[in-house]
Amino acid sequence: MGGSVVAAAVAFLSARKLATSALYNAVMRWLVILCLVAIVASMASALVYLFKDGGQGSKRMLRALTIRVAISVGLFVCLMASYKFGLIGPNGVGR
Repeated sequence: MGGSVVAAAVAFLSARKLATSALYNAVMRWLVILCLVAIVASMASALVYLFKDGGQGSKRMLRALTIRVAISVGLFVCLMASYKFGLIGPNGVGR
């Protein structure tokens, strides 16, 4: 009786950890993809502003490039923190 309760508890905790890990992997994967898309969109908008404003340094282009740098730094910090806390490894997310 006692062994089956312990086995059930271990199975429950393992399943919960696996489900949490799978959820984190999915969230992290989509976060990285979303950030990369936002970086490319910001670069594209800066290019559009460059052509619209005749090649002169405009505030709109500068703002678009600042947003790109901020997203890049935020993604880098998020990835480094995830690695430090053991949420991702050197072989990728969840491996």
